[in-house]
Amino acid sequence: MYTTELGINFFGNESNKKRQLNKIEILKKNINNFKIFLVIAGTNTSQIPGISAAGINAKSRRTTALADAEFLLEGASKNHKYKLPLLNAGVTPALISHVCSKLINIYPVIVPLGIGAKPYFNHLVVEDRNLGPSNCLTTGKSMTKERVLNLYEKGIAIGKSLKQPVLISESVPGGTTTAQAVMEAFGLQASNLVGSSLFKVPRELRRQVVKRGLFNANFKADFDSFDVVAAVGDPFQAFSMGLLIGARLANQTVILSGGSQMLAVILLVLEFLGEKNKNKDEFIEDVFIATTGWLVKDNSLNDLVNLINKKYDVKLLGLASPLNFKSSKYKELKDYELGHVKEGVGAGGISLLAFLDGYKNEEIVSLCQQNLEMMKCLGQISLEKDC
Repeated sequence: MYTTELGINFFGNESNKKRQLNKIEILKKNINNFKIFLVIAGTNTSQIPGISAAGINAKSRRTTALADAEFLLEGASKNHKYKLPLLNAGVTPALISHVCSKLINIYPVIVPLGIGAKPYFNHLVVEDRNLGPSNCLTTGKSMTKERVLNLYEKGIAIGKSLKQPVLISESVPGGTTTAQAVMEAFGLQASNLVGSSLFKVPRELRRQVVKRGLFNANFKADFDSFDVVAAVGDPFQAFSMGLLIGARLANQTVILSGGSQMLAVILLVLEFLGEKNKNKDEFIEDVFIATTGWLVKDNSLNDLVNLINKKYDVKLLGLASPLNFKSSKYKELKDYELGHVKEGVGAGGISLLAFLDGYKNEEIVSLCQQNLEMMKCLGQISLEKDC
């Protein structure tokens, strides 16, 4: 792993230093020009006990994505409609993303999929909200193929219309489990590498969940990316696959801000493009994975990127934000340093842009602490009695 003067870590493709620095320059030039999409999506996979830390129980995980989106847009507010979920440790990464998006002066676009409620804040409507969350992946029938194709086509149309570079982020409780299912459907040995919002990754539980889903999916010999998403995926994957392809057709740089969920989208796109497609290198050249430093600490994300690079013969590059909370006095922020939460809501990519724009770690930490104090005073985090 190579580290720049700013403390940004490169991972994945072991490319030369010149190429890495060129990539940094591309991002620097476009910092205040990025279109940020936060895709919030529902999957009933999140209702499996012990599968996700995005809420202390299954009920609270139903509104996590809405609360994340509201906080990303508005920050700490006495007029909040959704309470942020009580977590066993840490606090929502939407805190980081809100602070950093304000610093770089970008207002994100929210795309709700399968949330089951109409958000009161501005959002992009891409499907009928009454469709609700996708089924639990254990059914092997997460969504109809018609819904998957509709989401993909909407994504590609929006991507192709873009006139600026894109950052795609997500809030999908249960999403790392659907990501693992997608990877394993295509033969990637990912069960020991896919991360989790939980401090202790529920590897055995996820193995059993994914195994059951793939068994029930009963794929035919010539299955494709759309079949896989329909069987064991989630709405975020279907839409983001189209958004990524559309943005690249429009020759835009794309930051996929997250971890294994973003790699699942990359894998779906590379499968769709086909192994013999000569344009894969060109496609991937201006696509980056950006994440937090907490997610690359144990090297598993790096190993996952390298598995994809090897399987598809591409040079996907990852960047990890230098943000850290070592100096913080708050337990909720210090918990990140211990391995809780780690990533989500675009925290890695959006904080990376703030660093490239010249903001210092202490400035970001200070603002995160101020917002944390305010959200606590305003009762914006659920209490035990609310759950």
